[in-house]
Amino acid sequence: MKVIKLNDCEEIIAGDKTLLREIFNPLKERLEINYSLARALILPGTSSQPHSLEAVEVFYIIRGKGEMHIADEVQVVEPGDTIYIPANAVQWIDNKFNEPLEFLALVEPSWNKKIEHVNESKTS
Repeated sequence: MKVIKLNDCEEIIAGDKTLLREIFNPLKERLEINYSLARALILPGTSSQPHSLEAVEVFYIIRGKGEMHIADEVQVVEPGDTIYIPANAVQWIDNKFNEPLEFLALVEPSWNKKIEHVNESKTS
């Protein structure tokens, strides 16, 4: 059994400007999985940078609301929503609301800097 306490995971600012705590990544420790799992946080009035991954990503919204952008699609997401993001799709999420937006991000195959491509300007 492996139990990870979220508060024991280092909080970083990811390349897309998301506050991130990586929970599992088989590239960083011996795990028999092919995905990485992180908790992401977007503060009110901020957003992640437009970016794409050379991997499939899935978000599960835990708390707050956001405006999810994937390619030319935009949709408001809220707790209980699960979002599938295809590999290589330009995506970002805006928090135009009054509370932090918290979600789990699963990347398969597992995330590493080489597969993330951050754009400097929004495309909406």
